[in-house]
Amino acid sequence: MELHSWYLFTTVSFLTIISPGPAILLAINNGLSHNLKSVVFSSFGNILGLFCLSSVSMLGLGAVLHTSATFFLVLKIVGASYLIYLGIKQFKNATNIFDVTKQVIKREKEDFKIFKKGFLVCVTNPKPILFFTAIFPLFISQNSKILPQFFIMTFTFMFLSFCSLFMYAYFARYFKFWFSSSFRVKMFNRISGTIFVFLGIGLLKMENRA
Repeated sequence: MELHSWYLFTTVSFLTIISPGPAILLAINNGLSHNLKSVVFSSFGNILGLFCLSSVSMLGLGAVLHTSATFFLVLKIVGASYLIYLGIKQFKNATNIFDVTKQVIKREKEDFKIFKKGFLVCVTNPKPILFFTAIFPLFISQNSKILPQFFIMTFTFMFLSFCSLFMYAYFARYFKFWFSSSFRVKMFNRISGTIFVFLGIGLLKMENRA
């Protein structure tokens, strides 16, 4: 896998991961209602789910890489459209995801239940499903061995996801008042949303390396 491709994949993955979703909300809830240990268990469940989704995507990579240029173009447009959609949605989002005090938080003390919930939230979440089916295959080069690329990208995504979930929970627990400002939340949403849109446009320029 070429280094510049890995950099681009890491950037797209990072921005996808930090986009607020069910996994992040679960991590915040666990951090506020229990402790950071529960966040670790739910995050491990989440990245196990990511590995399963990535593996399922891997099974179809051979077909993706040997298809026509037209099919690759369709796949590229779907992936780019998804990024642009996330960007617009993030840009317009006015919700403060750190404000969960009014939400009903179900307290689960057992580590396995917390782990299982993290796994189920991941494998039923449309965001990672769409990422691994529409965007992940675009970064696989047929000129290199597929399996090493699969592990590099998958573990990169898993590592970034784990760190993101833990940091969201940490900030929610210890810096909640800093994010009480609606202006800071609005700027965060607009900046990250704009970057998503530009990445989606950039993805349209990617050439078929298969």
